Amino acid sequence: MAKAPSPRKQAEPGLFQAQAPRPLADRLRPTTIDEVVGQDHLLGPNGPIRRMIDAGQLGSMILWGPPGCGKTTLARLLAQRTNLHFEPLSAVFTGVADLRRVFDAARERRLTGGGTLLFIDEIHRFNRAQQDGFLPFVEDGTVTLVGATTENPSFELNAALLSRAQVFVLRRLTDEALEEIMRRAEALMERSLPLDADARATLPALADGDGRYLLNLAEALFALPGDTMLDTAQLLTAVQRRAPVYDKDREEHYNLISALHKSLRGSDADAALYWFQRILVGGEDPLYVVRRLVRFATEDIGLADPQALVQALSAWDAYDRLGSPEGELAISQAVLYLATAPKSNANYVAFKDAARTARETGSLMPPSHILNAPTKLMKQLGYGAGYRYDHDTKDGFSGQNYFPDGMARRQFYNPPERGFERDIKKRLEYWAKRRIGAAEDEGDK
Repeated sequence: MAKAPSPRKQAEPGLFQAQAPRPLADRLRPTTIDEVVGQDHLLGPNGPIRRMIDAGQLGSMILWGPPGCGKTTLARLLAQRTNLHFEPLSAVFTGVADLRRVFDAARERRLTGGGTLLFIDEIHRFNRAQQDGFLPFVEDGTVTLVGATTENPSFELNAALLSRAQVFVLRRLTDEALEEIMRRAEALMERSLPLDADARATLPALADGDGRYLLNLAEALFALPGDTMLDTAQLLTAVQRRAPVYDKDREEHYNLISALHKSLRGSDADAALYWFQRILVGGEDPLYVVRRLVRFATEDIGLADPQALVQALSAWDAYDRLGSPEGELAISQAVLYLATAPKSNANYVAFKDAARTARETGSLMPPSHILNAPTKLMKQLGYGAGYRYDHDTKDGFSGQNYFPDGMARRQFYNPPERGFERDIKKRLEYWAKRRIGAAEDEGDK
């Protein structure tokens, strides 16, 4: 296996480094904590990271947030504010030898009274054994670890590591924060972006919360001829829209499908359509969505509207026949139907309750009167004795007991007063009264 390349040490400034071209995003990188935008919940006067800085007690932490929200910049500024040596590594290019070198240098630095802030970008890419390797050095204070990740730490990082580091969530940059970044870019370039008012309002949406991507777009726009002025349509032609954050095997996948499910359950048809489209735009297989709709129809609607399952299955069938994009309209129809249908989880609750009771009662036999008796011996043993054929009784209802002998009757299914289940509830109540009457009549005999 080829050895991963070692990250280069921070080079000393060269004679001509100041003349080297630097991307706009690098030139606008904040130089103080106060210049960081969009993270006031962490860096504001009462923010937890601000309090750590003011107290001079910086602990190990995991910075979790989307791309372009300032994780790397914040780590650099933390080292600067706390006078720690900044040691950046990327989990993509770092091997065991690189980590050993960093820890050895940190030990030597500590002997002379210095500290080390070890910043590991994409820390979730380290395997479990590598993550465990940090623990002794974090625990004894050899390094202050700051890890950056775009993935949910709960799923990607060891519990032992998480117990030694605080997790701070960095937010996707708002349009207001992105507007501030645009103003700073214009101040640095000493001219306005070549956009009319509508196009300027569109630019933050193209960046989708990513400050670095916004500055890359701005840099491309500043490179246009000086007399250029773009409207929205021309802007969309001139630059490429940032692809939405969506990874089919990562957390965003589950976040969006959860948003769709909760919107359906909350009977919000418009929100459900929005999340459905977000999932499609992200590249998800429409069949995955329609499978979830079938599950929703049985779990959250059930018999409150028996047509819900029919609609979901019909959408599946239509998509199988038509494919994309025509078949997606059938799925959209199912989304609307399910969102506007009456809701009930009575089927789901009854299923779970009956399953739990079945496990608890073991191998109780059915009562003998509802057992078939295909042989003479079984008839002699009483199989089928006393069974009343419901169709031969008044109103087609005998009221006999169908639970095991010795087991108290249980009610698993309790439909609410919603949709079609309102009628079902009336039927169940009617049969319950008839069942009581039948039991009383049996007791009088």
